[in-house]
Amino acid sequence: MSSDDVLLRRAHADDAHAAAEVWLHSYAVALPTVRCAHDDGDVRDWFARVLVPQYETWVAVAGNDVVGLLVLKGEELKQLYLAPEWRGRGLGDRFVALAKQQQPDGLSLWTFQVNGPARRFYQRHGFIEAERTDGQRNDEREPDVRYVWKPRT
Repeated sequence: MSSDDVLLRRAHADDAHAAAEVWLHSYAVALPTVRCAHDDGDVRDWFARVLVPQYETWVAVAGNDVVGLLVLKGEELKQLYLAPEWRGRGLGDRFVALAKQQQPDGLSLWTFQVNGPARRFYQRHGFIEAERTDGQRNDEREPDVRYVWKPRT
């Protein structure tokens, strides 16, 4: 199945568990050196109580499986995670295009400094580094970087 065959749609309450599982698996694979600040149960609860019902959460569905997620909170891109086997297949590109469509005046996001693949991905999509921190403001206490995207005028 190609990325073009994957449906992007708003998440429903019953997607929260599957989206959390994608997040947990992707985080473990993509960020093996970064301590996850919350246990698996807390992450699942966060998806069910906060991300899906309170934020603009989108899922990528291949067949009957959730294989990716995008979470927007206004102009902030809060989460973009893909099942590891879906990385590099164009699905992330589709999610970024969707985020830009939803927030045409601009976006911002945070990622960890050690996450080179994510940083290159966002830079390729026109995001510019705006700030670096020592990580004291995030739950993981991991140095991070903020990126912003503004449309061309």
